[in-house]
Amino acid sequence: MNKARLKARTLVLLAFLVFALPCALHAQDHDQDLDENSKINTNLGFALSAPLNPLAQNTNFGWGFEVGAGYNFSSRHAIVGEFLWNRLQPTQEVLTPIRVALNTANVNGHGNLYAWTANYRYELRGRSLGAYVIAGGGFYYRNAHLSKSITTGVSASCTPAWLWWGFVCSSGQVSSDQTLASSASGAFGVNGGMGFTVKVDEPRYRFYVEARYHYAPNSRVNTQLIPISIGIRF
Repeated sequence: MNKARLKARTLVLLAFLVFALPCALHAQDHDQDLDENSKINTNLGFALSAPLNPLAQNTNFGWGFEVGAGYNFSSRHAIVGEFLWNRLQPTQEVLTPIRVALNTANVNGHGNLYAWTANYRYELRGRSLGAYVIAGGGFYYRNAHLSKSITTGVSASCTPAWLWWGFVCSSGQVSSDQTLASSASGAFGVNGGMGFTVKVDEPRYRFYVEARYHYAPNSRVNTQLIPISIGIRF
């Protein structure tokens, strides 16, 4: 297992632990949480992401999940800590130069985006329906993996595809004698969006749909995408 993949799995485990602790505290405080005015909030959702340029030049779409937990100051004001993971699927255009260089079509790849954010949420909540805006910032870690290692020669023109996979260019050409199968970049970024809720089942359970813009200046290619999240808040 390479170091990038081991690091990614470790980060996912840490995110799970961060989410599990507030859930345990929530269970112990059950009597307090019988109504919607609980001081604790949590959410779990499935996310489909639409990439924006320049990310859209390299990936078609993303899918993954988000989990969060936070504190309600009141029924309208809250802070929410969240973890977002998205699997990024590369475009054919970003794979073509690699396949040409290896002289085989049997080369594939994928990417991952991990984001840890702290956010402020302002919500207007009715008996059944609600709406909210949310914004914040945090750390965005993105990687890209090829199914095979590639060693660059001396005649490849530098295109955005090479930069996406982590190769270095000089004077319009891909620098020679680089061997890569993966790359990674981390940066602090921001996000903002809005969502709608519908009350379901017990008083604190609400179905939500949310769209949020995320931006982070990751090296070589900025991260810009809009995850559409569907899930349950409680």
